[in-house]
Amino acid sequence: MRNPNNSSIFYNIDWFTVLLYLVLILIGWANIYAAVYNEEHHAITDITQKYGKQMLWIGTAILLALIILIIDESFYTAFAYVIFGALLLANIAVPFIGREIKGSRSWFGVGGFGIQPAEFMKFAANLAIAKFLSNQNIKIADYRNTIISLLILGIPMIIIMKLQNETGLAIVFVAFIFTLYREGLSINYLVIGLFVTILFVLALLVNNLYIYIAIIAISLIAMLFYKRTLKNILIGLLIALLACGIVAGTRYVYDHLPEHQKVRIGVLFGIINVDKKKEGYNVNQAKIAIGSGGFLGKGYLQGTQTKYDFVPEQDTDFIFCTVGEEWGFVGSAFVIILELTLIIRVVFMSERQRSPFSRIYGYGVASVLFFHLTVNIGMTIGLAPVIGIPLPFFSYGGSSLWSFTILLFIFIKLDSHRLQILR
Repeated sequence: MRNPNNSSIFYNIDWFTVLLYLVLILIGWANIYAAVYNEEHHAITDITQKYGKQMLWIGTAILLALIILIIDESFYTAFAYVIFGALLLANIAVPFIGREIKGSRSWFGVGGFGIQPAEFMKFAANLAIAKFLSNQNIKIADYRNTIISLLILGIPMIIIMKLQNETGLAIVFVAFIFTLYREGLSINYLVIGLFVTILFVLALLVNNLYIYIAIIAISLIAMLFYKRTLKNILIGLLIALLACGIVAGTRYVYDHLPEHQKVRIGVLFGIINVDKKKEGYNVNQAKIAIGSGGFLGKGYLQGTQTKYDFVPEQDTDFIFCTVGEEWGFVGSAFVIILELTLIIRVVFMSERQRSPFSRIYGYGVASVLFFHLTVNIGMTIGLAPVIGIPLPFFSYGGSSLWSFTILLFIFIKLDSHRLQILR
């Protein structure tokens, strides 16, 4: 039971995690200011500028965090499916009644501001998967439960990708595979995923005939080391046929992708000749900006690549370029360490939970943050395709800041009641 003497919403709050959150959003705000800074508009509170709007988003995000802490923790378990369903409907509706921005109708317009429901689907899916897997009768190793778990994550992923044309935000749901693995998903699924990924990459880079020959050769060699029973031979043939099918289908899938997605994958793997003034421009300018920062950086508000808008989306998807140019290697490393410290802290908090729901939800938070961090930084330095996902707590935008805040503070609230005696 709760201790009546400790009814404050701040009781047992993990203040170290809250501090990391505040430090990240404030440093992010400073970098947004630097990314769009000009001498004509320099007041950081000017709400006609992006940094002024971000100030409002930060203020409302903190208010949102307080509201989350006020709400009883049982609300999140009781209404997990309701929240998931409501946001699922919102994501289905937005392509029909939403506002089109940059070729994607995935925003609800509210005056001069926009809300992107796809961002909020991450915490809703996290609640739903935690609710499902925390049921005492549910074991993820059961194929039926595995399929249901994948449907909970796959349905919003398909809706966001197909209806809203937001591939980056849809792919984020792949991050939950780490949560499922923590809860007992067979490692075979991870091995199969890695195997398919390797085949996909090889099919794009190597003549398919060579890959077919390699698959057949490996299959024949494997038969020499395993007992040649009819069952083993049939399994080996099935795996070889599936592998050949994946290779054959890869080129077909690649050729039928939307042109902008095909270009991004082609640039990443060197399939197409990159024109640094066209399809390779973003990544090339990002590398120049980060590289020009050197070890200590050019100094705050002194970044020439940033100041003269050479890097597209430098306040959102490519905000890390501003960090690299103005703060250098030292500042970039500091930001990455801060982000990783928050993620590791969330994992540590997840392991100390007494409630399965809280533990599963916590791992979902860590998985989403880690995916965003690695992919966002990876795409700015040319190690990942440019899929347009924000850097957690750093990139400009109210939807992303609100969604990350909700995602994190629900877990902080759940963690604050981990010492309750379970009835």
